[in-house]
Amino acid sequence: MLTGSCLCGGVRYEVSGALHGALNCHCNMCRKAHGAAFRSRAGVRTKDFRWAQGEDLITWYETSPGTQRGFCRVCGSKLLSRFDFEKDWYGLPLGALDGDPGVRPGRHVFVAFKAPWVEITDSLPQYPELP
Repeated sequence: MLTGSCLCGGVRYEVSGALHGALNCHCNMCRKAHGAAFRSRAGVRTKDFRWAQGEDLITWYETSPGTQRGFCRVCGSKLLSRFDFEKDWYGLPLGALDGDPGVRPGRHVFVAFKAPWVEITDSLPQYPELP
């Protein structure tokens, strides 16, 4: 069982299944939403995700048609993405997990949009967009 939480501790969640397809996303939306050079995320099946506390503190923002990002309305922590076009999966930012997720990002995507001050120095494959 994996657990995750927001910065203020008002929201907590549990993940009972495996994470899939971990990656680092350099798109403009991920950079802006997370205030960082990129977002590390993985996929989790909706049936394997459960809010343990504070679901009422989640505010959803539609960043693009059919994609909503959930964040804690108290502290602003980004906790989950949901998709109208893929109802069986969520996008899970790895940074909100409380422990080791047991997976590592396997690629960089949307590097055509990476921050100009970022130099990718690892050996992971890089893709200009999402392959």
